[in-house]
Amino acid sequence: MKTFPMFLQMAGRRVVIVGGGEQAAQKTRLILKTEAMVEIWAPALDPELSGLAVEGRITYQTGPITPDTFSDTALVFIASGCPGIDMALHALAKAGGATVNVVDQPQLCDAITPSIVDRDPVVVAIGTEGTAPVLARQIKTKLEEALEPRLGDLAALAGRMRGAAAARLGPRARRDLWRWVFNDTPRQLFTCGAEREASKLIKTAIETGEFGATKGGSVSLVGAGPGAKDLITLRGVQRLQEADVIYYDRLLDPEILELARRDAERIYVGKAPGCHSWPQEKITQTLVAAAKRGQRVVRLKCGDPGVFGRSTEETDALKASDIPFEIVPGVTAACAAVASIGQSLTERGNIDTLVLTTGHRQDGFTVPDPIKDIKPGTCVALYMAVGAAPQIVAHLETCHPDVPFDVQVVAKAQRKGQIVLNCPLGDLAHTLNVHDITGEAMLFVRWSFGVQTSNGASTRALATV
Repeated sequence: MKTFPMFLQMAGRRVVIVGGGEQAAQKTRLILKTEAMVEIWAPALDPELSGLAVEGRITYQTGPITPDTFSDTALVFIASGCPGIDMALHALAKAGGATVNVVDQPQLCDAITPSIVDRDPVVVAIGTEGTAPVLARQIKTKLEEALEPRLGDLAALAGRMRGAAAARLGPRARRDLWRWVFNDTPRQLFTCGAEREASKLIKTAIETGEFGATKGGSVSLVGAGPGAKDLITLRGVQRLQEADVIYYDRLLDPEILELARRDAERIYVGKAPGCHSWPQEKITQTLVAAAKRGQRVVRLKCGDPGVFGRSTEETDALKASDIPFEIVPGVTAACAAVASIGQSLTERGNIDTLVLTTGHRQDGFTVPDPIKDIKPGTCVALYMAVGAAPQIVAHLETCHPDVPFDVQVVAKAQRKGQIVLNCPLGDLAHTLNVHDITGEAMLFVRWSFGVQTSNGASTRALATV
């Protein structure tokens, strides 16, 4: 980021706006939404600004402008309408130690005015660092549609009740309370115009501590997808924002953890091939223990928890301890890999069977049964199979010598450094070695219907998906 988004305290602080025309009026309208003291410095004012001065909403000054004019200000806007005068005023403002915005001259701006969605006290600011104001307005429009008009009133009500909630409820109960307020009945009532009923409901919830919140701990097994931040589901993001503690795998984009609640505890439990610093049994025991302490736990897994994610071992332990849990699905690596290259796992008339399997079982690398029994019309997507590549090649060359298999490899799918390789079956081991691919890769073997083999039969195999 070239600019850092920040909200400034404005109540009771001076904002100086230099200029008396439409540009100055635009900035004045914006700042009058705050509790700042607005001073306009200009030889003359347009009718709108004159009216604001008469009403006492702004202070109008006509005296000489010096660096002292800009001292002790929260912000300065320069909008004289003349680029040359604006540059001179900018120099004076900087000499006075001000933070300055010069209208339509981004190279002279310390601060850039964002597009704003105003649901006071809820304020959303959208900036593009001056590169795409039209895009910022489009985003603003979507947010205006998404956020109901009375949302700010609900937030203000919650703010007034925070003290009472802090006095009566513990930290976990308070988080559950506000989650319920903004996700459940109170927000629905506010949206429908029933503010009084919503207020009464929240007050009762604070007094009694009863508002439908889940008691005790719980566990969410969340699929993070192939690792990229933007491929986790909305439900997954919500669970991250609700979590007290997050146990996460390796291979994740570190930015995914930025989606979590800032004060959530984050514990790395990644297992590298051949180096299981956190055995599965320890991970499972830790999840159970954290939930028993009353924590809301997220187990963040790459891909989909239900596809080679060892979720059954964890859910069995949670069931045995009577701990509530849920599974939040994610994008599995096979789907991510083919999507990243604009292809498909199935194809009408050519591939009608899709098999997801692994080349790495509990006792080591092996040729999986779907490869042993592969038939025309099948796509086999192999997880964790790089180490089994020599055995897979040997088996297919022995059992199907007339089928000219090609193999496709997609490493680090949907991540920086993604690698896509195609090679004949016999060159697979060499190709993996040359490109230093030792893990984090999907292998695809595809045998289409009705294509010629090397001996003329109609069963040619292709691995390109």
